Amino acid sequence: MRACLIAAVISTALTVTSASATVIIGDDVGGKMKDYTTHFQQVRNSGEPVVISGTCVSACTMVLGFVPGDRICATHNAVLGFHAAWMFDNSGKRVVSASGTQDLMQTYPAAVRAWIARHGGLTPKMIYLRGRDLAAIVAPCNGSRVASASRAKRFGGVRQDADPNTPRASFDAR
Repeated sequence: MRACLIAAVISTALTVTSASATVIIGDDVGGKMKDYTTHFQQVRNSGEPVVISGTCVSACTMVLGFVPGDRICATHNAVLGFHAAWMFDNSGKRVVSASGTQDLMQTYPAAVRAWIARHGGLTPKMIYLRGRDLAAIVAPCNGSRVASASRAKRFGGVRQDADPNTPRASFDAR
C-alpha cells in the first residue's frame, strides 16, 4: 500500500510542469515597459496560462501582446487601463515618450489597437477596457479553466530599477 502511495506521489510530481501553473494578474498598476517585456516573454515561453482578475493597467496590459491570446482569459471583474508611455525629462518632469508609446502600441494585437484608436488613442489620460468590450477581445474565464490549474502564481507588478530615462507605461510614482 505504501509503495503504491509513493508511486502515485512520484507520478503526480512528474506530470506537474510549469505549463500547469496559472499566472493570475490583479491589482497591477504597471511600471517600466522593459521589465514587463522581460516578465511576459518568460510567461509566454513557459506555456503558462494567464488569468486577468482585477486591475491590469499601464505596462501590465502588455501581456496581451506577449502571451498568446488563447492562453489569456479575463474574469468578470477584470479592468485593463491604457495610456501613453512616459519618461522623466531633464528637470524630472513626466513627459510623454512618443517612441515608447509607439513601441507600446506595436506590442498590442490588432483588436486592442483598434479599440484604443476608437477611444482616442494613447494619451496621458487613462482609458479603460472592461465588460463587453473586454470580452470581445479577451476570452472570458470559465470556472474550469481557472480551477483546473494545479498551482497559481499571483502577479501584481514587476520590481523596478532606478533608471529614470526608461520609458514607462505607468503614471504612478515609482
